[in-house]
Amino acid sequence: MAFPVATRTQREQWMVESEVLRIYNHFEGLPLSDQTRKLKLKRDDHINYLMRGLGILPASFSSLDANRPWMCYWILHSLALLGAPVEDGLKNIIIDFLRRCQDKNGGFGGGPGQMPHLATTYAAVSALITLGGRRALSSINRRELYTFLRRMKQPSGGFRMHDAGEIDIRACYTAISVASVLNILDHELVDNVGNYILSCQTYEGGISGEPGSEAHGGYTYCGLATMILINEVNHLNLPRLIDWLVFRHGVEFGFQGRTNKLVDGCYSFWQGGAFALLQRLPSVSAEQIVLPDVGHCSLDTSHTSTTAHISEVGKISKGTSSQVDDTGGFRQEGLNVPFPVNYSDIGYDFINRSVETKPLFDAVALQQYILLCTQAENGGLIDKPGKNKDFYHTCYCLSGLSVCQHICSDAGSPVMARAIKGPSSNLLIPIHPLFNVVLDQYNEAREFFTTH
Repeated sequence: MAFPVATRTQREQWMVESEVLRIYNHFEGLPLSDQTRKLKLKRDDHINYLMRGLGILPASFSSLDANRPWMCYWILHSLALLGAPVEDGLKNIIIDFLRRCQDKNGGFGGGPGQMPHLATTYAAVSALITLGGRRALSSINRRELYTFLRRMKQPSGGFRMHDAGEIDIRACYTAISVASVLNILDHELVDNVGNYILSCQTYEGGISGEPGSEAHGGYTYCGLATMILINEVNHLNLPRLIDWLVFRHGVEFGFQGRTNKLVDGCYSFWQGGAFALLQRLPSVSAEQIVLPDVGHCSLDTSHTSTTAHISEVGKISKGTSSQVDDTGGFRQEGLNVPFPVNYSDIGYDFINRSVETKPLFDAVALQQYILLCTQAENGGLIDKPGKNKDFYHTCYCLSGLSVCQHICSDAGSPVMARAIKGPSSNLLIPIHPLFNVVLDQYNEAREFFTTH
């Protein structure tokens, strides 16, 4: 009798599961004191690794020449999450470098003299917001950047990443989020964006990079965050989106980015951050959705099943993306009800809403995966056991860890001890989940760009 041959994907999945299980079994067999030590965030090692990255990088990094603003953001954001300050002299060097990456006609390139690109514009702006202070924030040429964003906007509602570049969900998110945090988001930039994003939601429920492609964790986060920032999130099929997200939480306790793919530490933010966004939506409330009873938030609801019985949340209708009426007022096509929307307030109002539900995933278990399976020995974080550390995974593993720790807390509220896996010293600085910058720096930037 012939037996089916395992595919390469299956073999790789079994290898990852086996290695993670080995790590967890070893951990469970340790005395309690050693378990606590194993669960400790290697804060000092991570800070040392990141600080070295702000200096001279080895020649092997030359392939990332067009990603230098991203390197700045990944490192600075990670240091901010860890509560590690950057000294003023180095801060000024970084500000001057990012200013030289800024194109005279708006937007930031991957390095001085390189063409402006929406991805590196997002990275540069986020890095400058993370540095904070008048010198960093005033270095951003908002007038020309707005012109660049308008030039990237397409009739479909999408954005190009750069002149003659690709049109995708990343471009929508980077354009809209940058415009939102800089207080330059208006109806012209928002027009028809919602329809483009709706065209990217797949039959699975997740969101793809472009129409007709496969649902993906990073694109799902980008699409969801963008729809919140343009006040159209309820036009998504939220029950199906939630269903797709919860099934990306794997047996390893980490997240995968796509169906039948391996777990990856970076999706601790891309998927975990999407859940943090959903928690603050009034349309995804404890009364409308059956939640897993993970018991990490002090809500007065008790649930025992997963999302199998999600009732309808939000109304899904074709052609309801935002448009601008003849008088410049905001309306929703199909409803013909004009109403004003102050886009600059959406991000601020969103983070100041109360958390509506329990986590839709096990946030403590995800912390265990990050702490036991993604911390490199001498600092830095990784994709999964056996992989090499890098600044990208360090940034998004730490961002995901922060999301998990603060997911039950309203902005400014203390974190419950039981929400933190490991010692209390593991607690990271909270982020704004729509922008992935630390919350205090977001608030400083909002005040600056509202008054200047």
